[in-house]
Amino acid sequence: MKHYLLMTVAVMLSCGIMLTSCKDDEETIIVVNPQQQVTLSCERPAYLKAGEKVALISPSYYTPMENVEKTAAVLRSWGLEPVVGPNVGKVVDGRYAGTVAERVSDLRWALSDPDVKAIICNRGGYGTIQLIDELTLAELKAQPKWLVGFSDISTLHGLWSRAGVMSIHGTMSSYLAKGGTDESSTLLRDLLTGLVPRYELPAHKQNITGKASGVLVGGNFCTFVPNLGSQADATLGQDLILFVEEVGESMRNIDRQMRILEMNGVLSRCKGVILGEFINCGTEFTYESVEAMLHELLKDYHIPVLCGYPGGHGDVNLPLVMGANVTIDVRDDGATLQFNIDGTQNPVRTADVSAPSTPTAVRMVMAGKRQEM
Repeated sequence: MKHYLLMTVAVMLSCGIMLTSCKDDEETIIVVNPQQQVTLSCERPAYLKAGEKVALISPSYYTPMENVEKTAAVLRSWGLEPVVGPNVGKVVDGRYAGTVAERVSDLRWALSDPDVKAIICNRGGYGTIQLIDELTLAELKAQPKWLVGFSDISTLHGLWSRAGVMSIHGTMSSYLAKGGTDESSTLLRDLLTGLVPRYELPAHKQNITGKASGVLVGGNFCTFVPNLGSQADATLGQDLILFVEEVGESMRNIDRQMRILEMNGVLSRCKGVILGEFINCGTEFTYESVEAMLHELLKDYHIPVLCGYPGGHGDVNLPLVMGANVTIDVRDDGATLQFNIDGTQNPVRTADVSAPSTPTAVRMVMAGKRQEM
């Protein structure tokens, strides 16, 4: 017979932890504290028109002003007007692009200016987790604007989605400064102006076939997983399509991140998963790849898994609309990824997209995984 101690159970309920029996002949009592779940319904910001302003800000690590100036020149070549955040160019504690207050100030400056129609982040690295409680979802929603970035900017994508605004996981100044003529950059330009990519991907041996639709959330694994339970946690939504990518991490840490999601009920809320690129990640286990390791964990959920999406820290980083309803169709002969939003559909064969190779050392510096050279 089970013995319940009401006071103990009440405490365990409030803490959300597990209570185990001290006697061998009693059953274990597991007390679960259900997470609050949210409904994600995101608005698409207006597509950009010629001459409109785009803000360049640095919410994480600093970016050399030379890169910012080159990116501004690229935006002008696209027919847009770049404006640079007042605190861009500052360096605090050797790496941050300003104090927390200064970085928040630049974000608010871009959000509050009605003439600014989009915000492009200069770099990731680390630091956006420090901004979560400095912002309100209401101020992000007040004037919906495109936010562009990846890596550490995954925190801001979570905030945008929770505020009900779509954003773009895509290339930043660190890469745009190279000239803005590579397809990752031009597809970003096209998406910002209303030409929406419909990706066609080749077959991948670790794919799990199936078709599903849901709200696209996620980003860089080690950035968004620590945000679970915060107001930047978009994984609290229902009917999710989860996107993940990583750079410079061990297999065990990638496995850890996925299992944290599993233990928090995120995978049970997923309709499908998209695995982006895992660049310079460890191979300490006998799995042939990170995708093979994650395949073993995800197969029991009986949801489609699309592998090999060229998004993340690789040389090709094709834009994704976070917070959008998307459909993935994973077949034996390949897969498609479609954004179910207004705009002109633009078929893109990912196998045909290439870019010049970036040296590993440079890539790791840009990702914030190695000190500046």
